[in-house]
Amino acid sequence: MQRWTGSRSVIRVVVVMVVVAAVVASCGAAASAASALDGTLKKIKETGTIVIGHREYAVPFSYYDDRQQVIGYSMDLCDKIVAAVKRELALDRLDVKLVPLTAAMRIPLLLNGTIDLECGSTGNTLERQKEVAFSITHFVTGNRFLSKTSSNLTSVEDLKGKTVISTSGSNNIRQITEINAQRDLGMTVLTAKDHPEAFLAVETGRAAAFVMDDILLAGLLANAKSPDDYRISPKALSVGPYAIMLRRDDPAFKKVVDDAMTAVYASGEINAIYDKWFMRPIPPRNITLNVPMSEPLKKVIAKPTDSGDPASY
Repeated sequence: MQRWTGSRSVIRVVVVMVVVAAVVASCGAAASAASALDGTLKKIKETGTIVIGHREYAVPFSYYDDRQQVIGYSMDLCDKIVAAVKRELALDRLDVKLVPLTAAMRIPLLLNGTIDLECGSTGNTLERQKEVAFSITHFVTGNRFLSKTSSNLTSVEDLKGKTVISTSGSNNIRQITEINAQRDLGMTVLTAKDHPEAFLAVETGRAAAFVMDDILLAGLLANAKSPDDYRISPKALSVGPYAIMLRRDDPAFKKVVDDAMTAVYASGEINAIYDKWFMRPIPPRNITLNVPMSEPLKKVIAKPTDSGDPASY
């Protein structure tokens, strides 16, 4: 009997040791998983906050509505990414901090850690990929110019000797400057701090044309006082992809971002999100842009890519 009791004691001790070992192993695994986090995911886990940079006037991608709420197509996609990050890090709560950006400041503020994602209307280019990384493409646009209808300007050659303007820090101003030099057009190229300032320059006659991505020009035109007074050039100077910008050399975070967007594409949810911003009335004036999804974007949705090469589209 005593031997049996002793055996039971031994069994209890063994069971306790096994349980303790399992708990220790579990804690060790959790600690190991936590320590394995690096880069942006580690930063978000430690702070409980993800910081999103947004634009103020990039209709319909990222802009303020009439209640000063940040809304837009890119913001809706970033909401999906935030939810995916929260799941990935097993957080009960994830705070979102919004930081307004200009075109000129978006890359510096990403690189210095002020923001974690830039959810606006940024073109993914091979040049920019030397500094930052991009999510899979979420829009494909063309570089065109807006001018007054009465000016009868339809091609870049029509801008010879005239004053044109674009937004500081944009890829568009670099391209129009290069075209100006290559074709010896003698244009005066001005820079504006943001899109509304550039549009105002055309409206007041300080510039003959505003060079920018066609979808952003369409957004400005739709909200203009007299839309019929302006037109967008029929031929694009270039074609390029938009994507959400993040820091380079952070594969774990990029995977979460890309997986979240790929899931939206694969489920078909992207169609409703796209229609909401491009085919239906949008705030603040309930104007419809009426921009059907392009064939290049349909191609991206079927086969996602983060390529910055225009030839890929």
